[in-house]
Amino acid sequence: MPSYAVAALAMFLSLNSALGFGLRAAPSSSRAAASTAAARRTLGATTALFSTAEKTEEKKSSAPIKNDEAYDKVKMEDIVSLCKRRGIIFPSSEIYNGFAGFFDYGPLGSELKRNVKDAFWTNFVQCREDVVGIDSSIIHNPTTWQSSGHLDGFSDPMVDCKETKLRYRADQLFCAPVTLEECDTTVGFVCVLEGNDAEMKKAAKTQAKRLLKEADRKGEKIKAFDFLDLTQVDEETMAMVPSPGSGKATLTMPRDFNLMFQTNVGAMQDGSSVAYLRPETAQGIFINYKNVLGTSRQKLPFGIAQIGKAFRNEITPRNFIFRSREFEQMEIEYFIPPGDDVWQPYHEKWIADAKAFLESVGLKEELMGYDVHEGDGLAHYARACTDITFKFPFGEQELMGIAARGDFDLKSHTEGSGKVLDYFDEETKEKFIPHVIEPSLGVDRLILALICSAYAEDKINGEKRNYLSFHPSIAPVKVAVLPLVKNKEPLVKAARGLFEKLQRRWNVVWDQAGAIGRRYRRADEVGVPYCVTVDFETIEEDGAVTVRDRDTTEQVRIPMDEVIPYLSKMIDGY
Repeated sequence: MPSYAVAALAMFLSLNSALGFGLRAAPSSSRAAASTAAARRTLGATTALFSTAEKTEEKKSSAPIKNDEAYDKVKMEDIVSLCKRRGIIFPSSEIYNGFAGFFDYGPLGSELKRNVKDAFWTNFVQCREDVVGIDSSIIHNPTTWQSSGHLDGFSDPMVDCKETKLRYRADQLFCAPVTLEECDTTVGFVCVLEGNDAEMKKAAKTQAKRLLKEADRKGEKIKAFDFLDLTQVDEETMAMVPSPGSGKATLTMPRDFNLMFQTNVGAMQDGSSVAYLRPETAQGIFINYKNVLGTSRQKLPFGIAQIGKAFRNEITPRNFIFRSREFEQMEIEYFIPPGDDVWQPYHEKWIADAKAFLESVGLKEELMGYDVHEGDGLAHYARACTDITFKFPFGEQELMGIAARGDFDLKSHTEGSGKVLDYFDEETKEKFIPHVIEPSLGVDRLILALICSAYAEDKINGEKRNYLSFHPSIAPVKVAVLPLVKNKEPLVKAARGLFEKLQRRWNVVWDQAGAIGRRYRRADEVGVPYCVTVDFETIEEDGAVTVRDRDTTEQVRIPMDEVIPYLSKMIDGY
């Protein structure tokens, strides 16, 4: 509490006995009325001083000095710790020591997740006339996956450590020869897990030092590491590559591992009851194409969107929620006419729309990039694919993919089901199978990117502040309502009334414990964009409240009946 506020409190307490607040016998009625009036005047002056002192303490401070290099120094462990500490994401089944590849969303995380999905749906479905939505089942007829190619081809390359029995994705392990600069002699190989360049080089240098020491070449200079993932090495090289588990050359050659989760449907558990948890939401859209076309009155071009759970039995789930075994996807299959000269403009437009959406929910443009797939990097059925990437603490990785899939999927399901999934163009009187542009985005990956993008650090009057600068539209809590004091009924009643009105519109919190500055910091830490303070001036003078902005710490005075319109414009944009 500031010194002037302390002084005011001392002054108020020293007047207790003079004004009849002590434990003496009650005065006569006339004296009581005069004393009460004097007490009210003194109390009003004192509380006004409290109100002004507390309310303006941060307003008088200098503008926050932002640390633009804060994110560059953040490690993935910091993000994981932050998420658990603030109730965003927890390890699943933690009381049973967790379960690799599965995560639970806490109070703030579940709100953030809902806001992200709502933002996607509003942007790509509600605000477009050419996209409709569906919600298909998680388990489809097993023939679906035979037709789509998932049963035969949905796999990742896997290597085993013969000594530790650990398994790794071959395309996530990178090896490099340790070659001496002076004589061009290779003394062995290093093997590191995929990560950002700095992490991989650091791990490789540690292994190389050990190799040089064992070869009695300690201190000699080596050439720069030339990393290859293990899908690119031959048997002769693999015989020299050390396993991350054993430190010795005990890895098998890569082989395919099917990622689909198998289950059984019905009372019998035999071949006829085998089914699969969907590994993607896209096929649920394709198998409902004809139903949607016949009921929605859509004409080409049009899209079908879906948000839902998907499951992949990842060999090595890693990097927190970036790669897990249970996740949610937000996908659109946008159907267009066939033709070599048709798909490119649609593809480019969807790339632009996807980038605009990601920026609109708060991703920093400087952390995003593009990865254009070419040659062997393209799926066999794809005409083109561009990934929008994001710079995570563990490196730049795919965030959202926009693929031109041709007519592969509808053709495959036409052949597999025997049902014709074509389109009749009433203008040209032609029948054809539409081609598809597919924007695909993982809910969990986007949430991780949003948390990373929102990580911020600044200084206010020399004091360091860490906070999450979520965009107001996706922030898990939109507003914190703060009564200046908690023991004055008229003030608390006014604050509570405003709080209950705001509850009907957004997720808001009530916080009446501690100094106002401390409550501001609590709200900042979890990304609350606005704090509304109700003080004595609200109930005695102007009927207005103080609205404080998280990022700038600026405060504005707004009449109580204008608070919701003001916040609506700031949070929802209208």
